[in-house]
Amino acid sequence: MSSEAAPLITVITPTHNRRSQVVRAVESVLAQTLTRFEHIVVDDGSTDGTAATLAEIHDSRLIYVGAKWRGANAARNAGIERARAPIVTFLDSDDVYLPDRLERTLERFDRNPSLEVLISSYVSVKGNRSSKCVNREALLDKSTLQRALVSQTIFIAGSAITARHESLLAIGGYDSDITRMQDRELLLRFAHRSGALLSEDIDWKKYNSENSISGRRDGYVEAYANLIDKHPYIADRYPDVPPYMIARQIIADVLKGRLPQAFSGYLANRSSKALGYSPGELVRGYVVGRRWRRDCYDEFRAKYGVRPA
Repeated sequence: MSSEAAPLITVITPTHNRRSQVVRAVESVLAQTLTRFEHIVVDDGSTDGTAATLAEIHDSRLIYVGAKWRGANAARNAGIERARAPIVTFLDSDDVYLPDRLERTLERFDRNPSLEVLISSYVSVKGNRSSKCVNREALLDKSTLQRALVSQTIFIAGSAITARHESLLAIGGYDSDITRMQDRELLLRFAHRSGALLSEDIDWKKYNSENSISGRRDGYVEAYANLIDKHPYIADRYPDVPPYMIARQIIADVLKGRLPQAFSGYLANRSSKALGYSPGELVRGYVVGRRWRRDCYDEFRAKYGVRPA
């Protein structure tokens, strides 16, 4: 790419001690059918030789930024600040793009100048098993996007998100205080200013790493409490949803024999100012909230054909 050809889209990848995985991610970007891009890899203090390995890749479109950024969200924000393209998309260091990801993504934004956020579909790979996480094609308005995020009836993940650069800057990028559910938190803030386009195109693969924060069974309740603390209106507008989400997690742990995790989750709920539900409130929330979520899903399915997360 010549110096005169400004990038049409910026890819941002935060990484920390995932040398082999991030090389795989970078290679999937360099193999894209669309060639006018920049790929900013923000290394959050890796000590495994990531910098030296990426330095062996001689391509001017790959931009390495190394420092200690206090976590993945701060690293993502560092990438957002450096982005030169009008469209910004993300790729976690353990995921890969399919070859036409960038080309298809830009086509969506070119066709709809008012579009601010795009959420694509993907294949989730866990060991030898893979499953398709497909959102049916739908243009959601602000309120519908919020309800879909609160009820968790659409598939979302970090590498599925693309947004206009100016929009990301306007909402302040990622919240560095959030270490889990950061993609949902970002999109909840987007829902205050715009809707989002759901794409049924599968354009990337999600690899579930052993050290992935989102894959851990413990810490869910604390993370959800943090989310509600950041967005207290959820408990006000959808009072049965938070106790349902907490009760669902506790019940799942009990049924799978993870009694210490279930008890820890309950205690985390009780000690949280944002939650603090009693056993009776959890039971009621589970019954009523489950019904409300099912109604949301049925409504979305009837209108869009959206599958539940």
